[in-house]
Amino acid sequence: MPFADAGVAETKTLVAGGALLLDVRTDPEVARGIIPGARHVVLQELPSRLDELPRSGSIVVYCQSGGRSAHAANFLASQGFGSVYNLQGGILAWLREGEPIEQPKV
Repeated sequence: MPFADAGVAETKTLVAGGALLLDVRTDPEVARGIIPGARHVVLQELPSRLDELPRSGSIVVYCQSGGRSAHAANFLASQGFGSVYNLQGGILAWLREGEPIEQPKV
């Protein structure tokens, strides 16, 4: 199943329903703030860390503006992950909607 795009409101609904929020940005990008509750896996590490992600349930992937996360979502879908979504516009869209970010837990 291919991935689907999700806007900010849909992403919030998916996460409230138990979806995993996956941040694929670089460490310096994440240091500037992360969406609360997100798990961070740098895009380049994703192929070697698939076993850390749930195969059942939904995953919403995001990056800075939506490009890298679309690649990550496509990759996850190609690896047999079920419900995969790409946050359209990335964390920039999240911030434009006035949604909160937090400092990552080290």
